[in-house]
This record gives sequence, C-alpha cells and structure tokens, in this order.
Amino acid sequence: MVEVKPLGLAGVLELVPRRHSDDRGFFSETYGATDFRNAGIDLSFVQDNHSMSRAAGVLRGLHYQLPPFAQDKLLRVVRGRVYDVAVDIRRSSATFGKWVGLEVSADRWNQILVPRGFAHGFVTLEPDTEVIYKVTAPYSPSHDRGIRFDDPAIGIAWPIDRATLTLSAKDEAAPLLAAAEVFD
Repeated sequence: MVEVKPLGLAGVLELVPRRHSDDRGFFSETYGATDFRNAGIDLSFVQDNHSMSRAAGVLRGLHYQLPPFAQDKLLRVVRGRVYDVAVDIRRSSATFGKWVGLEVSADRWNQILVPRGFAHGFVTLEPDTEVIYKVTAPYSPSHDRGIRFDDPAIGIAWPIDRATLTLSAKDEAAPLLAAAEVFD
C-alpha cells in the first residue's frame, strides 16, 4: 500500500510507501503497479536512474525532456535528503510557471511523482545523498532541455545559500523559462 498526497499542482504527488519494521530492520514495497493503478497512477516505467552527490548543496536541474520522450518521474532518496522541485512548464496550464517543493529523504521514506510537462530539479541537503528515480521514457539527448534554477519569474525558494551551490556547466547555462522550449 502507498499513501498518496497531492502537492498543489495537478499530477504532482507525494507518495509514502508502507514500511514493515521489526528487530531485523524493515521491508518496503516502494513501487507496485497494481497499488499505483488503484491509486489512479497508471504509468509504465522503462528506466531506473541512480545519482549520488558527494556534498550538500549539489543542485541538479531544472531538467525535462520534450515529446515524444517526455518523462514522468518517480523519485526517492535512499541515503540523505533533498529539496525537490517541480515547475509547471505547460503553456496552456492555469499554473504555468508555478512551482511546488518537497523535502524527500531516506528518513521520511517518501517519494515524489513529477509528471511529464513539468521541469524537475533538486538540491542535496546532506553530503553523500543518493537518489533513485524511475522514468517513463528513455533518455534522449536531442529532447533534453533545462531551465535556470534561479529564474526570477519562477521564484523558487531553494533552502540553501546560492553561494554554497554546486551546479554543472549545463545547468548554469540553462535558459530562463521565457526563452525555453516548453510544452504547449
């Protein structure tokens, strides 16, 4: 079983799988197609990704892929914690340019579902943080896009000082939302 909590933007959800604990440790089914379908989430994942960030303050994002390789993402943290963000980049949406953030951590045992049509990013809040996420389409370099993590038109309140962030050159050079190729 999984507890499903809407996060305020259509389709962006916090998911909390049940954990069964005893003196040996715990067991948890972190993804089950039947449980997800019963919760109204009918996705077909095709790839699992795993990232490790050595330092707190590593910011990855805001990333997305354009159709036909647009991805839904189901993300969880297996060590450490992140502040995870989803930004609505569907021009026809009433919430275009709006964002929602959630702390996802190994301790909280929660996950975030970020649907296609949203840019996604996270910043690590602890050293040696490991993130695992499932996606519904394979990586396609020619469909890969990004938006500046600090675009003032979006106004994300990242919970870490800008001076302490570590970003890739690609993320530093990402365009603002107004200049980005996004969804209709």
